[in-house]
Order: sequence, then C-alpha cells, then structure tokens
Amino acid sequence: MNVLIVIDMQHDFIDGTLGSPQAQAIVPAVREKIRNFTGPIVFTRDTHDGGYLESQEGKHLPVEHCARGTKGWEIADDLLEVARERGQRVDVLDKPNFGSLDLLAHLKGMHEEEPIESLTLIGLCTDICVVSNALILKAGLPEIPLHVDPKCCAGVTQESHEAALLTMKMCQCIVEE
Repeated sequence: MNVLIVIDMQHDFIDGTLGSPQAQAIVPAVREKIRNFTGPIVFTRDTHDGGYLESQEGKHLPVEHCARGTKGWEIADDLLEVARERGQRVDVLDKPNFGSLDLLAHLKGMHEEEPIESLTLIGLCTDICVVSNALILKAGLPEIPLHVDPKCCAGVTQESHEAALLTMKMCQCIVEE
C-alpha cells in the first residue's frame, strides 16, 4: 500500500497567526492530491496545550498557535472531508513537536498490518515540520521509499523551502519534479 502523510495543514499555518500567501496557494493542490490518492491518508495536527510560551519551541517562536480546540488548530477547509469521501482509511495524529515519533510508530504499526510500498509527504512547513518528519521516517523506515511533493508544500520563505527540499533530497527522499 501507498500512504499519504499530510503534515499540519491547519488554519494557523495557512490563514491564521503563522499563515502566509505561499501556504494559502498550495491548498488547492493539496486538496487534489488528497482527492486523487489511492491508499490510506494520515494527517498530523500540530497541537499545543497550556504553557506553550514557556516551552523550548515557544521561547524561539513566541507566537501562540494551534492551541487544542481552537479554529487555528483545525485542519483547513474540507481536507478531512475530501479524504474521508474516498472511502479509505484516514487517521489524524496530534503532535506536540516538529517531528513526531508517534507518527513513526503509527506507520510501523500500519506496515506490520500490510506492507507499505511508499510514503508521500505533503504539507506545512517544508522547512520545519515536513523535513523533521521526513528525516524521522527515513531513520525509522529506511527501506520504504519516501516521496515529497514540493507543489503541495510551502515553507516559511521560498529560500528555506528550497533548502529543506535539498536537505531531504540529500537524505535520499525522492523529491518529485
């Protein structure tokens, strides 16, 4: 089976406190990728509870975002609905950090149930959470080809987006053309 992993396509990263025109621009491509994907889809959801500003991340990025239960925490628009309409498995995992060891464990469990032939990552932000999870997945599932679709990713800046794509390519991720 092939698995699509949709990283943090949440309002706060698209049109909320940390949103950007680049993030808004990829939403239609992400929607189409989800609609046309044959296989399970796993969404991650950046999730912060109380005390964010006192955390290590909060000290470096002092912008409240993705607080559990808020509009900004929700996965954007109709992406979950589009995924569920396909009639295939859709999972949502909350993650408190850039990279998710829970995502790796979840995918390992799926792989034990039915072998995963490939993984595809899309979402936000290329240069923070996408690259972090790509490297965790390459370390934990090194023999499964890991694709990244840059048309369905956006970074904090275009330059950091391109740098993250290069980093993933250098770490043997397949960055699609």
